[in-house]
Amino acid sequence: MKKLYLDDLRFIPEGFIGVRSYAEFVTYIETHGLPDFISFDHDLGLQENGFDCAKWLVNHCLDHKVKLPDFTVHSQNPVGKKNIESLLNNFKNRK
Repeated sequence: MKKLYLDDLRFIPEGFIGVRSYAEFVTYIETHGLPDFISFDHDLGLQENGFDCAKWLVNHCLDHKVKLPDFTVHSQNPVGKKNIESLLNNFKNRK
């Protein structure tokens, strides 16, 4: 099982592949394909954030007609966490 951990600062937990930015997130998926599980942080420094990664992921899944991987949001930013969860859950539950 491939598990991706998106976070610019935190220690990457054992068993996860770490990516630190939007660019690394996109490059990893374009190179290695979708992981089975993604753990999202929201705040990734001054550039794009975890919500931007989630939007890219939704578009990637639509473009390639693939299922959204399982996910969690570990961000401590409550508004950012809610935004990512809402976007991904709405996409996952679409009819």
